[in-house]
Amino acid sequence: MTTRYVAAIDQGTSSTRCIIYDRGGVMVSMAQRKHSQHFPEPGWVEHDALEIWNLVERLIPEALHSGGIDASQLVGLGITNQRETTVIWDRTTGIPLHRAIVWQDTRTTEMVESLRTQGIGADVEHRTGAPLSNYFSAPRLSWLLDACPGSRAAAAQGTVLFGTMDSWLVWNLTGGVDGGLHLTDPTNASRTMLMNIETAQWDPRLLELFDIPAEILPEIRPSLSKVGATVSPVPGIPISAMIGDQQAALVGQTALRAGESKYTLGTGGFLLFNTGTTLVRSRHGLITTVAFQMDGQPIRYALEGSNPTAGALVEWIRENLGIIGTPAEIETLASTVDDNGGCYIVPAFSGLHAPHWVSASRGLIVGLTSYITRGHLARAALETNAFAARSMVAALNDDLAAAGVEMSLTELVVDGGMTANNTLMQTIADICDVTVTRPQMAEAVALGAAYAAGFSVGLWTDEQQLRRNWHTGAVWQPSIDPADRERRAANWSMAVELASQWDPA
Repeated sequence: MTTRYVAAIDQGTSSTRCIIYDRGGVMVSMAQRKHSQHFPEPGWVEHDALEIWNLVERLIPEALHSGGIDASQLVGLGITNQRETTVIWDRTTGIPLHRAIVWQDTRTTEMVESLRTQGIGADVEHRTGAPLSNYFSAPRLSWLLDACPGSRAAAAQGTVLFGTMDSWLVWNLTGGVDGGLHLTDPTNASRTMLMNIETAQWDPRLLELFDIPAEILPEIRPSLSKVGATVSPVPGIPISAMIGDQQAALVGQTALRAGESKYTLGTGGFLLFNTGTTLVRSRHGLITTVAFQMDGQPIRYALEGSNPTAGALVEWIRENLGIIGTPAEIETLASTVDDNGGCYIVPAFSGLHAPHWVSASRGLIVGLTSYITRGHLARAALETNAFAARSMVAALNDDLAAAGVEMSLTELVVDGGMTANNTLMQTIADICDVTVTRPQMAEAVALGAAYAAGFSVGLWTDEQQLRRNWHTGAVWQPSIDPADRERRAANWSMAVELASQWDPA
């Protein structure tokens, strides 16, 4: 019998990967390439969507070749992607009209603040489950339509298309200008600030508020569904899942039931708590979002906390301060000191996100004295992730209690590249006062996309089949004095307050 496999395209913030897995959830082969980061102005972050598509064209054949796998053995392909990143392109040429605006970008801050002064924030949050913020796609799409001459009229005529990166890749994979499918799923659509969180459909009122023509939008399909088949670069591969990266990590951690959660530490730090079919509206600064939707089944919801600058802070320290040569060296440097020396870093490069939501804030370093060394800065950089997690865990438990939901979070199940940092894992356990558990498979995003694709086509038919693939790798328990924890958390809160008040002329 021919061995069957599933593949995942993991289109991330810094790189794109194609990974092939067998039925046991074991990675068989991987091809990965980084793409360019563009920073045309302070606070602006862009990607070249055409460059990313060209990488995908190379990565799929490379992954098949390196694994010695024929394309006919792939029974499903899952697409997972950086969410909120926004691209518009010409349907007739396949060329983007502008570089994609990345989820970290802050150029729409003034637009968002202007809308807020109109008193529409509460209505937007009720419809979308998300606070009015420059984090989401709608303000970026509105900005692009204004910045690209003639694009609004062309969009209304159906010749300009919009999508997050999942839509862009699926359109190209399924034929592009020759009949490519223009689709998205509820996990990505819920990040645009244009989808109604209750109906999982585009909301006419939101389109009106952001001045978006409906013709530009992709069709919303269930996350786990038989989308279509590839035309390029390798024809005939069934595309059977589309799912945002953080929701994919939830699936990869097999957190498929209400009350289960995951905390991903990659470029950013993202906590998702599965609330099942219950839509829990946050009162404490989290996002009510879609967890996933299986074809023919109700939507599963989640509460989400987001910290956009986790690994991105380490990379900034490496590139801009030069005190480490590789990201991994930050743990070694942080271990040269016993504490942060009173230094705290608030890396609000794109504003403060959950649970604070202050778009205009900027990053700062406080508590600097002549005593502070490179080691203290390194430790402060790691600790900022623990404090951010603490804020999100507290908000989550408060939301669950306020909603009368008999669930709470007492364990953080982690994944992502930064979880290799054992010092950081212990710090998160200490500051959050929870157990931190890392599975043996710490990269859950691509695995989750593969699970979704395989489940959609029947390679797996039972959640227990996926759970049997999950194995504990390491566990950390809180080990610091509670009074010390509270003192450090209070100092962090003061630093956040200072960042939220930063409003340069």
